[in-house]
Amino acid sequence: MAEIVYPPVIAAARTLFRVLDVRFHMEGTEHVPRTGGAVLVSNHISYLDFIFAGFAALPSRRLVRFMAKQDVFDHRISGPLMRGMHHIPVDRGAGAGSYATALRMLKAGEVVGVFAEATISRSFTVKEIKNGAIRMAQATNTPVIPVALWGSQRFWTKGRPRKLTQRHVPLTIVVGEPMHPKRGENVNDHTADLHKRLSELVDQAQRTYPEVPPGVWWQPAHLGGTAPTPEEAEAMDAAEAEARAKKE
Repeated sequence: MAEIVYPPVIAAARTLFRVLDVRFHMEGTEHVPRTGGAVLVSNHISYLDFIFAGFAALPSRRLVRFMAKQDVFDHRISGPLMRGMHHIPVDRGAGAGSYATALRMLKAGEVVGVFAEATISRSFTVKEIKNGAIRMAQATNTPVIPVALWGSQRFWTKGRPRKLTQRHVPLTIVVGEPMHPKRGENVNDHTADLHKRLSELVDQAQRTYPEVPPGVWWQPAHLGGTAPTPEEAEAMDAAEAEARAKKE
């Protein structure tokens, strides 16, 4: 695929992060294969996660094609950029098309990025995850690469104002060891294993984060923050979905 848009976008992002002095700490990036298809699965805590999860693959000189909501592609500014970077639109009413596109890209040797929780976690813990990433890996004989992000929620997350120009924010990216689910193996077992691995990586990122002030909104409740508990977050998501359904 012609890469006219993606490299300049990466260069612009790197320049912005240098200006803002975003303090990156990256571990395990060697686990992203330098060639061949792979499914990169990240936790989801911010509207900017596709940028930071994509950074996990840059040391291996890979570009990640993320599966993202159709709404992002319909936006007059983000849409042309997303299409130019060959990301994959997901229409929740017709998901088979995006799934087929992802399989084609994996078979062609691309890295496909998936947010298996589907929505941002308000509790900043790993929500229940979908099994699509495992099924894609099994169908294409490609590895699953779990990635944990921490710190991105401080820039822009659900229910909080954007603070895109904050300076000196630490940003942790931890890449776990690849999983190799095979055809015929139990999808649910592998999905549960992926959830466990993601949760462990996120916990590692949280506990080693260089700034852990007590009582901050961006820290999970079980670590002394004021973020909603997973149960409270689930209730908030349900209320939001109900309100959205009434408008439609």
